[in-house]
Amino acid sequence: MSDYNELISSKAESAAPGGGGPLGFKSGMRIKKGAGDYALDALVYFVMIFVLIVMTYPFLFVIATSISDASAVTRGEVTIIPKGFSTASYRAILSHKLLGSSYLNTILYSVTGTLSVLIVTSLTAYPLSLRKLRSSGAIVKLFVFTMFFSGGMIPTFLIVKAVGIMNTRLAIVLPAIISAWNVLVMRAFFRSIPESLHESAYLDGANDFIVLLRIVLPLSKAVLATIGLFAFVGFWNDFFMALLYLSDISKYPLQMILRMILLASEMTRSDAESARELINMSTQGVKSAIIVVAIFPIMCLYPFVQKYFVKGIMIGSVKG
Repeated sequence: MSDYNELISSKAESAAPGGGGPLGFKSGMRIKKGAGDYALDALVYFVMIFVLIVMTYPFLFVIATSISDASAVTRGEVTIIPKGFSTASYRAILSHKLLGSSYLNTILYSVTGTLSVLIVTSLTAYPLSLRKLRSSGAIVKLFVFTMFFSGGMIPTFLIVKAVGIMNTRLAIVLPAIISAWNVLVMRAFFRSIPESLHESAYLDGANDFIVLLRIVLPLSKAVLATIGLFAFVGFWNDFFMALLYLSDISKYPLQMILRMILLASEMTRSDAESARELINMSTQGVKSAIIVVAIFPIMCLYPFVQKYFVKGIMIGSVKG
């Protein structure tokens, strides 16, 4: 009995403020670093700084090239510091008569496409995440099958043509509205939500749609932001769908117009009747300006979804 009392008193002393911890260390006591610890810290800092430079240099180079003098760009004198100053490339791009309408088209495609992707994906993934759906395993296997075996570009083109949405804005959004990968990722996240929340809602008289709308989706901001960001960037950067399905230039997205400007900037003087404002510019400068114009809206959007994106970066590792 006395040994038991001594054990209890020793644990109380270790738990008390300023007392020793389970390894004999006092609370608040700093562990002295050795030479190996400092060497490891220096190595980590060096690697992180190196990665930062590698990732930042191309971006700074593109910006510097886009605002540098054309002759300096042609001679290869530009690094991350601009040589001279010229906004001719930006003026040529921003003065294009179809740039404004293409920006509006791209915003329309990206916003409606992203909302459609989130709505359809969540409505598909939620039933498959319910364990009471007995056939969910077989349906999931069918989704996985489509990830490895798909019809390809030509069958998709024939389907779009047969449906009758060629040369319409639906042709840009509808074929990309759902992805098997997104469904599986969202299903795994939904399955990580405790079933007790579902059961308590059922006891209060809620149906599955109310549970999805009031409980599951508010708890799934991370996966919604992650998939939404990927979908938005995909729609924003896509030009191949427009190249296949659109013939009306007024419906072209931003990437198609930028592609037209880039092709015009690469014409020779004898071929450049439609691009006279570009023939005295550096092709590399025009390319860099196009890159900046294309990615600027995404750069403005990313800070608002970054906190959710960081939370959802490991969504694929959730078991379900």
